[in-house]
Amino acid sequence: MKTLTCLLQLALLPFVSELLDGSHAQAETYPSGPVKFITPIAAGSGTDPAMRIVVEQLGQLWGQQSVLVNQPGAGGALAARAALAAAPDGRTLHMAIASVFTLLSHTQPANAVDVDAFVPIAFIGEVPMAIAVSKDQPVATLADLVALSKRSPDGLSLATTRGGIPHATAELLRIRSGAKFTYVFYPGSAPAMSDVLGGRVPAIVDGLAGPVGTGQLKMLAVAAAQRVKTHPDTPTVAESYPGVIGTGWFALVAPPGTPGDIVKKINTDIGTVLSKPDVRQKLDAMTVTMRLMSPSELTAFIHAERELWKPIAQGIGGG
Repeated sequence: MKTLTCLLQLALLPFVSELLDGSHAQAETYPSGPVKFITPIAAGSGTDPAMRIVVEQLGQLWGQQSVLVNQPGAGGALAARAALAAAPDGRTLHMAIASVFTLLSHTQPANAVDVDAFVPIAFIGEVPMAIAVSKDQPVATLADLVALSKRSPDGLSLATTRGGIPHATAELLRIRSGAKFTYVFYPGSAPAMSDVLGGRVPAIVDGLAGPVGTGQLKMLAVAAAQRVKTHPDTPTVAESYPGVIGTGWFALVAPPGTPGDIVKKINTDIGTVLSKPDVRQKLDAMTVTMRLMSPSELTAFIHAERELWKPIAQGIGGG
């Protein structure tokens, strides 16, 4: 029996070698055509501008057209499903976000996607959430806002996105501070920002990289572990309510079955792009903190984030 097994292994060796050589050759010439990056972020919202910088830089590095495709809807599930169904050739990738990969299965079970089926490639960046109000609101601090919400019979209206990290951060703040919030949900940052600027909704929680960080609103606090360089005079939420930290992140993943050599090459190329001084400067200005991770480190990070947010996510989803 052992002899037969050895003979079979010898017979299959050329075919295995050919497969490995083919995968390696494919990675060396990758990409040989345009690359599409699907994201659930609405155009112009949240980290969309930062994603576009990275996608554009990858296209320049590869000498190929690289396009970010915005496909919001169903809490991010539409984009995730489209990317999962794509051919595993590296020509369609998914720009994943924290809300979908850590919260969606609890906050919107009907839209749940098997995100663990994706092949992790590289972490790109993270952005703290910010709490802001229109400039005519009679509050100067986050504590003032919480006090105002408690005096409001129906609670203070707060603009955010349903079931995402902004929503979860607001809920964590509500729990720790005793604030009374009435959530007003929007499909993206831009329409929420428009209503806050127009006085239709008094306050908003959203990623600092989006419109909320442009200076058009009165920013009360950032939900970061420490004060951010771009807004050094803005206190953290934790300075008033310890333990309230909310950070959105985005990372690159690929459809199931994408060859390991291609994944490794893209990971290396992401590192090359993020190490460029002009890219770092642009992302720093957007308050995007970059971190390099291997595919296995990204997997561990996603699982840790999921466990961290699980109690809040279950509370939002009612499960």
